[in-house]
Parts: sequence; C-alpha cells; structure tokens
Amino acid sequence: MKKVMFYCQYLAGMGHLVRSTEIVRSLMKDFQVCFVNGGQPIYGFEFPASVEVVHLPPILEVAGQLAAVEPSQCIEAVKENRKDQLLHVFEQFQPDCLIIECFPFSKHKLKFELLPLLDRALTASTQIVCSLRDLIMTQTLSATARAKRYDKVRDLVNQYFDLVLIHSDPQVQRLEEQLPNVDQLNCAIYYTGYVAQSPPERVPLDVNDTAYLSSDRPMIVASAGGGRFGYELLNAVANASQRLADQIPHQFHIFTGPFMLDDQVAALEAAACENLVIRRFTPHLIQYLERAELSISLGGYNTTMNILRTGVRSLIFPAASEEQTGEQTIRAEKLAQKGILDVLTTADLQPERLAEKILTALQRPPAFHSFDLQGAEKSAARIKQLLDDVTVAA
Repeated sequence: MKKVMFYCQYLAGMGHLVRSTEIVRSLMKDFQVCFVNGGQPIYGFEFPASVEVVHLPPILEVAGQLAAVEPSQCIEAVKENRKDQLLHVFEQFQPDCLIIECFPFSKHKLKFELLPLLDRALTASTQIVCSLRDLIMTQTLSATARAKRYDKVRDLVNQYFDLVLIHSDPQVQRLEEQLPNVDQLNCAIYYTGYVAQSPPERVPLDVNDTAYLSSDRPMIVASAGGGRFGYELLNAVANASQRLADQIPHQFHIFTGPFMLDDQVAALEAAACENLVIRRFTPHLIQYLERAELSISLGGYNTTMNILRTGVRSLIFPAASEEQTGEQTIRAEKLAQKGILDVLTTADLQPERLAEKILTALQRPPAFHSFDLQGAEKSAARIKQLLDDVTVAA
C-alpha cells in the first residue's frame, strides 16, 4: 500500500484541521497515511481510525507572530525542534506523496520547516501536492506587495509541486479570481469541490448531546469555530435570546469553540438560562445543525460547508479577525447573492436588531443548492490517479 504524509498547521481557528482530517478520512481507503499536526491539540477531536498521527510541538499566531502554545518555551527552539522532527518523520515514513496544506499560497511564516521538508521530498522523488481552500491571500496588501507575493507563490509552486488541489466548486470560486498569474503555474490544477465534514465515527454522544438532540424543542445554534474570535457575535446572540424568550419556543445553543478566552466563556455562561445553553465544544456540531432551524455563526470555511451540507437557514457574521475578514466576507457575500444565507453586519449585532433578524430568518424557507460537496472523496481519487500515473511512467 502506498503512503501519504499530510502536513497540517492551524494558527488561529481549527478549520484547517477539520478540512484536512476529512480528506485524510477518504485517503485511508487506499493509502497508509501519516498525519502531521502542528496546531494546538483539541480535546475530544476525532482523528480517523488507523491513521498515524504525529503531533509537532504546537505553535499559534499572536499579533502576527508565531508563538509557542506553551509560554515557557522559546519559539526559536520550538521551531528548530519542529523542523528536525518533520524531517525525521519523513525519513521514517518514506511517503510516496507529501501533501502540504495551504503553502505556498499562504502560511509563509512556516518556511523555516516547510522548505527543508520540500527539499528533502524533491530529492526523494516524492510527489508533492498542495491542499488549498477556496480563498487565499485576502489580506490588505499594496499593489506592489501583492504582485511580489503572486510571483513568490508562482515560483515556489513551480519549483516543488506536482499538483494543486483546490477545495472549491468552480461555479462559486476560481483560483484565477485571486491569482492573476495562474496560467504561469506549471503543475496540474484540480478543483475537488468543497470538503464537507462528516459526523464523527467513534465519539459517542454524551448525556447532554443525547438529551438535546432527541428533544422535540426547536433549536437555534450559534458557533464561533475555534473561538479565538467571535465573542462579539456570541454575546449579541445571548442578549438577543433573552429578548426572544417570550416570542419563540426555540432553545439557543451557543458553542464558544475550544480556544475562546476563559473570561469570555465565563461572561457567556453567566447569561445561561432555560432557553440558552452555553458549551465550549462538541464533535457533533453537524448533528446539531441538522436539527436546528437556524444557524448563527462566523463565516469560516468549515462552518459554511456545514451549512451547505445540512441546508439549515443561516445568518453569518464574516468578521472573525482582520486577517480573516476578507476571506469570510467574499465567501459569505457570494453565497448570499445565490440566496443560500444572510450576512450580518456589526450594526446588526445590537440586541433588538439581531432579534428582528432572527425572527425574519426563521420565516424563510431553507435554501437549496447544487454545489459539489464531494471534495474529500475527489481529493483522494485525484491523489490515487497521480500516484498510479507515476507507477505507469516508471
């Protein structure tokens, strides 16, 4: 059985981990997979059965700079340790294919460990693949800086990569809308469709999940992805829930995300009552969205895919952070134009106004779409084709 090594790093939320894990789940059917996780571990998160998971010393991004998750650790020592560990894993596993998530289209701060890994893979004649979400490089840059970034991306792709997998439906988003020199890329470009999350296979429902998901009471779900951003939205939902307590029978379920600050979670928990439930994280979020009559969330990739998969009515506030606002806004506005969801603005977070938005959204019929959500399966199939072609050529 051929081997695939998959490198994933999430620096703020957990979206990259969720998407990458879903692709790995499909890869496991045909390959032996080693999944290298560089982000902060998440309690209760399920990795696919039988996958080999290697956890690098975790890092995150603080004020635009890399930092060790453990404050006592020196980031330079952590970086050196990670680089050495990555190369060791490569030598031990000896993959036929190396998948790098996002780089070189983003995450250039990780060059310290990725370029040595890519150099080693190149000398080993390993097939190198980029796993790329639908939107890239949405940060505010000058025209000169953006042109330099485009050229840098092109040069790195052409130097190292055999294939770029774009996890998008081209009827919604195409690479050339963001990368004007895409025709100068020498490797194959393949649109996989969107990668939509599956329900967990090995994490059973706990007592709370069982009770809430089996209840006949109508439900509204609010979530903030990983939780480093989104307190403003969830606090607004908590306030709006109090104003709606006597108007609608729905119970609000707020999931803060595993990385929300403790004092922010405590402030939300102080508002908990009979119609408002506050929890940090559930691996069963997609089951909640299947039950819900409305989702209120930020506009990250995986949350949006959950909305498309379940068909739940949705209000999205695409303003997680300065770095992510561009990505989330573009995606949300495109889907809003197609009637899939409604976009919230900062002004909409006033309690009375948000309560009105919720009441209006509940009256709308669920949206239907024909977008391709088979991105995980198609990614695995395209990797298999890539390696089969290499075998035939040899």
